[in-house]
Amino acid sequence: LRQRRGCFDFGRQLAVLEEESMKDIQKELETTDQALKQYIVIRFNKEQFGISINYIQNIVRMTSITRVPNVPDYIKGVINLRGEIIPIMSLRIKLGLEPDQITGQTRIIIISVDDNLIGLFVDEVMEVIVLEDDQIDKQVKEGVDKKSKYIYGVGKLQDRLISLFSVEQIIAE
Repeated sequence: LRQRRGCFDFGRQLAVLEEESMKDIQKELETTDQALKQYIVIRFNKEQFGISINYIQNIVRMTSITRVPNVPDYIKGVINLRGEIIPIMSLRIKLGLEPDQITGQTRIIIISVDDNLIGLFVDEVMEVIVLEDDQIDKQVKEGVDKKSKYIYGVGKLQDRLISLFSVEQIIAE
C-alpha cells in the first residue's frame, strides 16, 4: 500500500510539473509572438515602407473612386466596398511626394483604426515580412521632410531598410 501511495504521489507531482512546464511554454510563446511583428511592405518609387498587419483589413485592386468636394487634396474620394463607404487617401500626396500614377500594380489597402476604415493608395504591395523587436530601430530622428513625422521606426531585414509607418499618425491629421 505504501509503494502504491508513493507512486501516486510521484505521478501527481509529475502531472503538476508538466502543467507548470506547459504554462512556462505558453508564456514563452506569448512573449515570442509579441517580439515578432508582421508588416506588409509597400513601395513608392524605389522606397519601401511597412504597415503593421494589425491595421490591415483588406487589399483591393484599383476601383472606381467617387470624388468628394471640399476635402483635403490627399483625400481622393470614396469607394463602396461591399456596401461600406470608405474614404481613400493618397499617401504620396500626404507624404509630399509627386501625385499618384495608377498602374496595374496600384492597390488600395483598407486599414482600420479605432473601428474607422480608410483606404490608402499604394504603388505596389510587395510582400509580408516578420521583424523581431531587435530588428526595429525606433529612434528615428525628426527630419525636415514631410514623411519623417509619419515614420516611427526603421526595420532592418538582411541588407534592406524599410521605413515603418505610424498608421495612427497618418490618420490623425
